[in-house]
Amino acid sequence: MEIANRTLTVHVIAALTYWPGILWGGQKNPPDPVDLTVLPPFFNEVLQELPWWNRDWQVSHVEPGLPVEIDSDHHGYPSTFTEVSVPGTVGSGGGESLPFVAKVGFSGDRLIRFQAKIGDVVLGPAVAPAGRLEPHPFARVLTGLMDLRGIPVRAMAMETGRSAPTIQMLRIGRHNPEPLLTQEIAKVLGMSEADVRVIAGLDDGSSQ
Repeated sequence: MEIANRTLTVHVIAALTYWPGILWGGQKNPPDPVDLTVLPPFFNEVLQELPWWNRDWQVSHVEPGLPVEIDSDHHGYPSTFTEVSVPGTVGSGGGESLPFVAKVGFSGDRLIRFQAKIGDVVLGPAVAPAGRLEPHPFARVLTGLMDLRGIPVRAMAMETGRSAPTIQMLRIGRHNPEPLLTQEIAKVLGMSEADVRVIAGLDDGSSQ
């Protein structure tokens, strides 16, 4: 079964949408308790479908997340869907443990996207075919920022002093961003270098 487009049970949906800090009539009153113990088995089942996942590690504990309604214009997504980030802990058979956050997007009872962060590592379903490198996550953000600002590939290439194929490779995730290039891209986008470096996953955003 694909990770996306699977059907969620009513118990998993109830656990994903449970937020004890919700406001009712201007006063903080917790809703009826929900069984959160259904989430670790659900997350473990999804994680075990990732071919690179170490099956010695299991999600052992979760806390309630904050569900939010997302408006989407992405092809293949519903116009609105619910997204929730569920914090918790993942542990190994050797007694090690790491912080865990699962980001789950769903519409009705249909799972539409899943991403997990284990420690500092972000995991998600594979995009590239087997045997090929995964596209760099900077690609999607860069493409969106350029399109939002109406900056074509040729203009970005000219402003950064790079070739159009290099910018295109960045946009499809086949070329990894490097510090000098992110500095030049930041100027064209009208953003701070630190912000673009963080988006590109380059250390703490400090200049080289």
